[in-house]
Amino acid sequence: MKYDVVVVGGGPAGAMASKYAARNGASTLLIEEHASIGSPVQCTGLISTAALRECEIEGESFALNKMKGAYVYAPDGTELEVKGKDVMAYVIDRKMFDRSLIEQSIDSGVDILIKTRFTGMEKNRVSVLSNGERKEIHAGMVIGADGLQSAVCRSSGLPGCKKFLSGMQIEAPYAPENPEYVEIFTGQDVAPGFFGWAVPFNGMARIGLARTPGDKPVSHYLEKLLEHPVVTSRYRGSRTEHVVGGIPLGYPDKTAKDNVVLVGDAAGQVKPTSGGGIYMGAICAKIAGEVAAKTVRGEATVDEYEKRWRSAVGRELSIGMMIHKSLGKLGDNDLNEFISYLNQPEIRNAITEYGDIDHPSVLFRKLLSGSDKKQLIRLFGVVFRTLF
Repeated sequence: MKYDVVVVGGGPAGAMASKYAARNGASTLLIEEHASIGSPVQCTGLISTAALRECEIEGESFALNKMKGAYVYAPDGTELEVKGKDVMAYVIDRKMFDRSLIEQSIDSGVDILIKTRFTGMEKNRVSVLSNGERKEIHAGMVIGADGLQSAVCRSSGLPGCKKFLSGMQIEAPYAPENPEYVEIFTGQDVAPGFFGWAVPFNGMARIGLARTPGDKPVSHYLEKLLEHPVVTSRYRGSRTEHVVGGIPLGYPDKTAKDNVVLVGDAAGQVKPTSGGGIYMGAICAKIAGEVAAKTVRGEATVDEYEKRWRSAVGRELSIGMMIHKSLGKLGDNDLNEFISYLNQPEIRNAITEYGDIDHPSVLFRKLLSGSDKKQLIRLFGVVFRTLF
């Protein structure tokens, strides 16, 4: 077997990278270790409208619900309502979504092998275990889109991501106050270093959290989240699905080497403020596919990928990581004060006007130019002290 480009991983980043490699004239193979595209699901399935556009998906056949806002709960129970001007995101069926992306890849000329696990590589030879049979594939370029525990990353000697969050989520019957609002829960008892969530759809909700590594298991915090007064009043008991996973944060210093590039979760191209990876991953995957095809023809090197993706989203990811680090270290009292500040009418209006799930730096800069300078400086002083 011989291909110009071999893409490892059949998630959104892998699908987009393979499609763009094929569109740019490269013979392309995508391999996926699982027997079914889109399974198992390790995601809240909440995707922004901008991410849908970036993935070049039309129609809402896989959309289960539309989200127009969010309720954010401080540790003391204070509720902050965040309104969007329009639909901010969709709750999607990830299996159908991933399969739609793979269908686009196939339509672009990509070959697919499922039940095929990457086992290693040496120069231009990729070793796989496909349906129990060991095979070697000659590859001009290899794109690692195989997630936070990327085997391509380890095999190539590239550095891994700087931080990982552990998470757990269930699906359960749920009666939200507003079915078009996501619910966000903060505090050391619920999700230290990050947040918990309830994402409603069709009388159900995906209830879960991600947190920084610690002594207590993530299951402990899930039970605490289910005991939260807001969740308790809406959770109808029983669980239909249970998912455990991780979120990589902080892109490594190097994501390309020789004939290998990493993309998506494997490259830490994940929003540190929300843990979402589809939007950033899609942007970078398009670049990866194009550059891989050009590199095989001798028209580029992998350094072009490194430069282009960092130019496109590197600054946003860096600012997001700074925000994540600072907010993640706040104690409950500081979180209460911070959310109380955001609850002012003029600040809520600014969030509605400038809030962008994919580009939090836009709102961040707007808040820095706010009129209440003394309070703003005091509050952000609390936040930024945690950086040092």
